[in-house]
Amino acid sequence: MSDRLRQAFDEEARELLGELEGALLELDQNREDAEIVGRAFRALHTIKGSGAMFGFDNIATFTHDLETVFDRLRSGQLAASSELINLTLSAGDQIRAMLDEASGRGRADEQRCAALLAELRSLTGMTERSGAEPPPDRVKAVEAGLARRWRIHFLPGPEIILNGTNPLLLLRELRELGELEVALDASGIPPLSEIDPERCYVAWDLTLTTAAPPEAIRDVFIFVEDHCDLAIEPVPGQAAAEREADERRPSPGRSGGARASASGVASSIRVSAEKLDQLVNLVGELVTVQARLSELSAKRDDADVLAVSEEVDRLTAALRENSMSIRMLPLRGTFERFRRLVHDLGGELHKQVELALEGADTELDKTVIDQLNDPLIHLIRNSMDHGIETAEERRAAGKPATATIRLSALHSGAQVLIRVSDDGRGLDAQAVRARAIERGLIEPTAQLSEAELFSLILEPGFSTAREVTDVSGRGVGMDVVRRNVEALRGSLDIASKPGEGMTVTLRLPLTLAIIDGLLVRIGEMHFILPLASSLECVELTAQDIGNAHGSRIAMVRGETVPYIRLSEYLRLGTPRPEREQIMVMETEEGHYGLVVDEVLGNHQTVIKNLGRLYRHVQTVSGATILGNGTVALILDPHRLVRGAIQAAQDRKCGGRHKRPAPGKNTQETVEFNAFTRKENSIHVT
Repeated sequence: MSDRLRQAFDEEARELLGELEGALLELDQNREDAEIVGRAFRALHTIKGSGAMFGFDNIATFTHDLETVFDRLRSGQLAASSELINLTLSAGDQIRAMLDEASGRGRADEQRCAALLAELRSLTGMTERSGAEPPPDRVKAVEAGLARRWRIHFLPGPEIILNGTNPLLLLRELRELGELEVALDASGIPPLSEIDPERCYVAWDLTLTTAAPPEAIRDVFIFVEDHCDLAIEPVPGQAAAEREADERRPSPGRSGGARASASGVASSIRVSAEKLDQLVNLVGELVTVQARLSELSAKRDDADVLAVSEEVDRLTAALRENSMSIRMLPLRGTFERFRRLVHDLGGELHKQVELALEGADTELDKTVIDQLNDPLIHLIRNSMDHGIETAEERRAAGKPATATIRLSALHSGAQVLIRVSDDGRGLDAQAVRARAIERGLIEPTAQLSEAELFSLILEPGFSTAREVTDVSGRGVGMDVVRRNVEALRGSLDIASKPGEGMTVTLRLPLTLAIIDGLLVRIGEMHFILPLASSLECVELTAQDIGNAHGSRIAMVRGETVPYIRLSEYLRLGTPRPEREQIMVMETEEGHYGLVVDEVLGNHQTVIKNLGRLYRHVQTVSGATILGNGTVALILDPHRLVRGAIQAAQDRKCGGRHKRPAPGKNTQETVEFNAFTRKENSIHVT
């Protein structure tokens, strides 16, 4: 079998296991929901059938009994129970281990397979049966007249055998759906002298009588549908029977990866992440070249060159938007994955917890999503172990016995806000303060706001837990969260009320590749400000400065807006021009102004990472290459404002806070000054 098809099965099987896991966790909350049972059955059936077709006989054999159990659940012969759900979840983990083994990533425990199947048979009273026999429930459905008849024309592509597919296994799987009549069409067989033994020349005309829905029939051909001629049509004259069957039979949700319309034409395709990354990188290079072309055309008095430049600009922008939208994925798949974590930790910690999801359809760049898993795992584990009380403690506090962890997402300009909140005991501010003093993070006399105090739990090794458990207490989780979020050019906020719970908010950029920016100038240096955070640009004159009587504020449309003069804050040492401009920005602290010498205009910004030498420069989120080949820093207005506020508070407190503030002689300042001295030799990747 080709590696490509093995990889396709591996990817599809893992998607199906995710569908199975989600269905099982929903079933744990709604034991009588036939649609959820149907979803679990469809996932198991497709894994088993396609596993057998592609030579993964161990997976097909192991999944066989699980499929039979859920077939009996569908027919009402068995009832869903916590034991069965937990056992099936463990079986799903075992199938993943078998997939890993097939891919050369570890070994699956064969004794574990046997133990799980023995426990399953003991729990359900089921005995082993031959996989070649159709399940008794389906035979009864056919005999009771609840089935429909389907005509299936199956003409395999000539290369199907070379790809490792055995068409006879597909017919065997169809037979498991009901009664199958088979007619071989051998009209395409050439003379013996022209036969290639590695090619397929025959077709089959099939009549299937089954109670299964048409999606189940099409799923049998899920991996070969693009390599064959396939027609599935109901036998005429059974409309009444079809309506009756639809009324009697529950409607299971469709699982699996057959992305097809009713006509069988594929509506989407699977593309590797590497190819998407390569596409975005090429588009990024094109954007940089286009900026160079625009600059050259502006210098030449040539209408034809200018027209071509404008057309390339338009096409590049459209290509950029299209390529970026391809990488945008909903967060639902990532969020749903944590239902299992909450389920398992609840059992381990003997706590009753539900996971509520909000805004799961919010889209985010796949690159960002891929790096979200670890931070969210740590936050949820922290809530489960430290934040959520036991059922007895919650009842004593007048709370419901079942706690809720809420995982939500929403768009906010060029950012996505992801919140993890719980209704547990919340943070104990005094305990945090005492622990910080004990570890020497702050002086006993330090005056900290509640937000600053809570941010101390993000320090390496910080934990208020006196006992280390298997779940948390070692003081590494929240530090990992902060490092991972900052690596994504994001930020993190913590809010808590004693007895009401805690909320952690992650602010993440929509994408790590290309953004719309504003190009600004300070002296001879150029910077980029995110366009999505920019509200408007106003002039700052000497009269405006005089009217403020020394305060760094300006009146903008009747609103008092504080501002930061970037040349001073970044210590660039440039002279102040007669007229400056204020870019009013939307930040986490409200409206703030950033004073620059000149706003040059919009700029499609390809984000480049700075080298490791500049990894501590928190106010800079990256760099970009301008059309003339020079480098411009991409500033983070949220961190700029937060750093300026922190520096002002530290000056007001007389330096009693032990942690250095941005803007002072810190590593960040040293590295930023190094950057300004070496702008033309900066290394970006």
